[in-house]
Amino acid sequence: MILTVNGRHTYPTNGRNKLYRALIISLFTWRRKNDGDDTDHPYGWWGDSYPSIANDKIGSRLYLLSRTKLTNQTANFAKIYIKEALQWMIDDGIASRIDIAVTRTDLTQLAATINIYQKDGTNEEFKFDNLWSDINV
Repeated sequence: MILTVNGRHTYPTNGRNKLYRALIISLFTWRRKNDGDDTDHPYGWWGDSYPSIANDKIGSRLYLLSRTKLTNQTANFAKIYIKEALQWMIDDGIASRIDIAVTRTDLTQLAATINIYQKDGTNEEFKFDNLWSDINV
């Protein structure tokens, strides 16, 4: 995984930044599938079936893209799934706004840039050079 945080390359195991850790957990933990998702495997954390707060779920549905062909439509779904996975940051008051850009940069590459604007006026930019390879591990 190649990840750039505020213009600097970092390792996925560098978990000193709490926002970075929250982002990685939110994107790469498998959320339980929705009823309308086309998969036989629900995956996800079993606790999502019995949340203490209604509709509170952990992770993302990016894993659903792992068996699809990489197209512009796939990039659109990735953006939707990322937005869904990070919505809790806005709901819980950690972020005031989150901007997400997902683009297919090659036949086998999907890049994502996520800007998280915090309540204190600061923002963090996270870039995944090839999100597609991270989804298809």
